[in-house]
Amino acid sequence: MGDKIRLVLEDGTVYEGYPFGARKDIVAEVVFNTAMTGYQESITDPSYHRQILTQTYPIIGNYGINKESFEGSKIWASGMIVHSLCNVPSHYRSTKTLDEFLKEHNVPGIHGIDTRALAIKIRNKGTMIGKIVQDSKADIKKIIEELKSFDYANTDLVKDYAEIEYKNKKEIIHGKGNKLKLVMIDCGVKLSIVREMVKRNIEVTRVHPATSAEKILAMKPDGVHISNGPGNPEMISYALKTAKELIGKVPMHAICLGHGIIASACGGKNFKLKFGHRGGNHAVKNLKTGKVFVTSQNHSFCVDADSLKGTGLKVTEIDCNDQTVEAIEYESLPIFSTQYHPEARPGPYDKLDKFDRLVKMMEEGNK
Repeated sequence: MGDKIRLVLEDGTVYEGYPFGARKDIVAEVVFNTAMTGYQESITDPSYHRQILTQTYPIIGNYGINKESFEGSKIWASGMIVHSLCNVPSHYRSTKTLDEFLKEHNVPGIHGIDTRALAIKIRNKGTMIGKIVQDSKADIKKIIEELKSFDYANTDLVKDYAEIEYKNKKEIIHGKGNKLKLVMIDCGVKLSIVREMVKRNIEVTRVHPATSAEKILAMKPDGVHISNGPGNPEMISYALKTAKELIGKVPMHAICLGHGIIASACGGKNFKLKFGHRGGNHAVKNLKTGKVFVTSQNHSFCVDADSLKGTGLKVTEIDCNDQTVEAIEYESLPIFSTQYHPEARPGPYDKLDKFDRLVKMMEEGNK
């Protein structure tokens, strides 16, 4: 298998494995995803920016990489950790191996690690900063000191995304000419979210996350969406300001990071989960109907339910495992949002109806 490389965690734990992808060192937050499929969608999801993604499913790469399953313009994850890497994929749509894909995007990976044991460690100790180190003889003490200086929670990661995604453009339009007009404050959107909206006769105009409320309103949208994206919602001060100024002036919808921004804009607060929610099997309960459905999730931060008192927002759905907030809506205004990803890429299709509700809200806002 060749020379071994290392994964070093900030608590001093060292894992040895074998390299794939780019041969480079990388420092980022180490997280895990429990989904059995969807590794291409996950690593191209901008929400994984500045994170090293651990896949708990043991065999990764077995169906290769295809042209249809991108969720972003590139690989956004900083690195990848897998147990068993498959370099001979079998799928009719496959065009390259996972190893080739990571090399193409200059992203390092490490395989041969017990990823389920690593996931248990993160669950017990909490999310940690880690480094993929190509030199197996590197000084571990120096690496640990380097890791302690990395501050994921207090870094504006959306700014990084926007500098790359909007370097040579002001806006990106999907479904041009469709009946309903939606402006999306793009903090790192997954493309499947856009596709679900376009399917429902919505013209989506993605704009830079620092776009002002004045400019957005001048576009005369039927609704505004605040997208998912990486990092802490309370660090995105410019999007928070815009959201505050839009409340009550236009129907609003949000997913994941955008959900946290909506809550903060209304006076609520967010907090960092011990190890986050990432996977395609998270059960969520609707408090109105009592029904339970399965969702796809990818987030480190969560809305504080107690902080919503007096904000006009109410909790409508909760996570069945830890009772954290999964959906909110405004009591007297056309505003609702979800912490989970209703577009289900990858994941179950239980909550695609959220996009139908968005359409209805925008249509009623036109009356």
